[in-house]
Amino acid sequence: MRFFAAASLLLTAISSVVAAPAIVKRASVNDVATVGYATLNGGTTGGSGGPVTTVTTLAALTSAVASDTAKVVRISGTITGNTVVKVGSHTTVIGNPGSSLVGVGLRVLDKTNVIIRNVKISKVLAEAGDALGIQSSSQVWVDHVDLSSDRDHDKDFYDGLLDLTHGVTGITVTNSKLYDHWKASLVGHSDNNGAEDTKITVTYANNYWTNLNSRTPSFRFGHGHIFNNVFDANNDGINTRDGAQLLVENNVWTGAKKPLYSTDEGFAVARGNDFGGGENSAPSGTFSSAPYSYSLTPVANVRSSVVSQAGQTLSF
Repeated sequence: MRFFAAASLLLTAISSVVAAPAIVKRASVNDVATVGYATLNGGTTGGSGGPVTTVTTLAALTSAVASDTAKVVRISGTITGNTVVKVGSHTTVIGNPGSSLVGVGLRVLDKTNVIIRNVKISKVLAEAGDALGIQSSSQVWVDHVDLSSDRDHDKDFYDGLLDLTHGVTGITVTNSKLYDHWKASLVGHSDNNGAEDTKITVTYANNYWTNLNSRTPSFRFGHGHIFNNVFDANNDGINTRDGAQLLVENNVWTGAKKPLYSTDEGFAVARGNDFGGGENSAPSGTFSSAPYSYSLTPVANVRSSVVSQAGQTLSF
């Protein structure tokens, strides 16, 4: 009887653990960037301290984020369309728990000091643009975003999930989930755009990349710091290209034959990574120390730390 009672208690405990809801982290609409390149050059504060507006329609979202005055815009519910919405400078865009943009992307073009957090974007058609595109801009923090489409169509049915191009600087991408897509994240506009893109600076930290075909990320020119990310079941790995200098630390891969590789003389300093049986074939570069302080999660703990918290997991 004691055995059966103990077993019953054990099964009850296991059931409680399985049924427990995911932990939702509390955050503030006035949070500022604390990680990576977005902390430099005066930092990234977005619309902190500005008025807070909640939007539920595409028209309201488009209007609310357009100006360059300090403001916080909260997305509530599901907003659908077939377009990209341009976000102004000194803006924080926040997704409420359970909110979603379907077919509606966000574009940061020639702007500065922008924060995009907890926003879920899916199935933005290529004719509209990238799910999240940042171009010719500086000091942008992307945090806890959820970006996806599907792989039921050809690779050009959708465009990029997260493209950072045309000389962007001071960009940090943290705690985000990119999945179920062909072309994930492109850094640098083209092979012929070095004059503009060599100044690129991007940090990717604590992100989850899964079921992606390519660009995880593909990094042209510039400098990139990629640490504490998890890469699962992707067809491609990190591609350092066209003279890019990457610092790649304490990341974890499964299922990638070439988790880190070079084309057209891209370079990487790699240390502390778990390549999951794949090989790093990128030549060693000169970028061995990031210009800011940061904390590395031990590689054995990266998966448990990252996967459960990546994506839209904040409550404001």
